[in-house]
Amino acid sequence: MGVNTMPVSTGEAFEVLLHGWEAQRSGGMMVSWMLHGRPGIGKTEIVQQLAERTGSMLFDLRLTTIEPQDLRGLPYYDHASQKTVWYRPEDLPDDPERPAILFLDELTAAAPNLQPTVYGLLQERRVGRHRLPPSAFIVAAGNRVEDGAVAYEMGTALSDRLIHLNLRADAPDWLLRYALPQGLHPTVIAFIRTRPDLLETTEEALRRGQMIACTPRSWARVSTILQQVSDRRMRDVMVAGTVGEAAAAEFALIADDIAATVQVTELLAARDSARTRLYPATMHGLTALIYGLVAMADAQTLPEIIEIMAEIRHLGRRRDEEVFLRMPLAELSGYGFEILIQKALDNGWQHVFLQSRAYQAYAAERRAAGLE
Repeated sequence: MGVNTMPVSTGEAFEVLLHGWEAQRSGGMMVSWMLHGRPGIGKTEIVQQLAERTGSMLFDLRLTTIEPQDLRGLPYYDHASQKTVWYRPEDLPDDPERPAILFLDELTAAAPNLQPTVYGLLQERRVGRHRLPPSAFIVAAGNRVEDGAVAYEMGTALSDRLIHLNLRADAPDWLLRYALPQGLHPTVIAFIRTRPDLLETTEEALRRGQMIACTPRSWARVSTILQQVSDRRMRDVMVAGTVGEAAAAEFALIADDIAATVQVTELLAARDSARTRLYPATMHGLTALIYGLVAMADAQTLPEIIEIMAEIRHLGRRRDEEVFLRMPLAELSGYGFEILIQKALDNGWQHVFLQSRAYQAYAAERRAAGLE
């Protein structure tokens, strides 16, 4: 059964949930949400980011690992009242003052005998006599049957209790909203920017009968491998076991190019002609350099990084090499400034741009070209 709603990126899904959370806090909308998406697309990360953004306590229940009594609680016979009393589990929100997110993960893989208990949480916000406080925001998540994951078809009685979000992998969204803020390795970021089709390949892997596919989660794991494993042979084996042999082979070629040419620390320390010679002479290298510069940007390094970003657009003139004349240097510089300015705004460093002569010259050049 298909999820017949418009697909949204993970970043868009986060914004929708944030608006839903704010609407619930204002007392105007008390609903439950469902995130559909392939394995590794980032469903769990969205909910974790929402909890961090809203200051909510996160109650993360993996429904494939619990039984109905784990939600319903256990009975205890009260001799004084001659009634059965239910001791509810501790991992359900109960504080009416503190905001909380109840995350029901792997909902579509949960055993069918658990679903009636989950219905009460999603629709009536209660299990037995325990009612969730108004401060609890409910989000469920799961894979679809066609994703090749363990999943059951969702019945209409359950689907009618939810607002559904159908997640899709989107490379630009993932790079800006996840990879950069999380500090993923610049080589991974540069590779996905130039090969966005390899961010998520689950459908293709299923069609070919292959076990391993590229996913946003697997590329985050590749970043960790690059940061932690120095032995080239061991690293290549690990990357192939994470994203598959074909993608790993292509990634290795670009990784070698970037490792040999990108020298972010040296660029920051160099000046004038010495710095000009350090710029990589490939698109992959320059792309990785831009992301590496943004990752290293702070209040102290930002003035030098602005100068370097502005110089990129003139490398064809400063480096008398034909390869630079074939590159879209102005576009690269503009894109670099776009994400660098956003980081500066997020951290309150915008005054550095106002004080930078290099940025003033860059902005004046764009105005003269009619780009601003």
